[in-house]
Amino acid sequence: MSLETEVEALRKVPLFRGIDETKLRLLAFISDRVEYRQGERLCSQGEEGDSAFIILKGAADVVVNTPDGERAVAQVSENSIVGEIAILCDVPRTATLVAACDMDVLTVSKDDFLKMLKEFPEMSLEVMRTLALRLERTTRDLAAARSGAAA
Repeated sequence: MSLETEVEALRKVPLFRGIDETKLRLLAFISDRVEYRQGERLCSQGEEGDSAFIILKGAADVVVNTPDGERAVAQVSENSIVGEIAILCDVPRTATLVAACDMDVLTVSKDDFLKMLKEFPEMSLEVMRTLALRLERTTRDLAAARSGAAA
């Protein structure tokens, strides 16, 4: 995949909406492109988060540890960024990511991701929006699960 193709793919990620091409080119340049095969782990719950993942092609299952073993709770696909919570909050990975099919992923190191947020405030705003939407969805799902358990 060429730099131009990566920039085109980054343009489709909602988090980078409104980011100009020069900044997207910089992000693509400082990122590492990694291929994952179906069943491979991108990261594991509990480990230190040293990078974020931008999914260019494919999908990954979001898996969490439960008392009954690992359980898939969601799936992330093309044009998604994941793994940023561990970077932003300095907490261990909150979930395991497992390739649901063959994937092309850009990995952005913690240092580079944080530099981009500092240099480009509009990107920080999009990160906040993305996290707020995830929190709202998680809260709604939790409320639904609790009301279903109470019934």
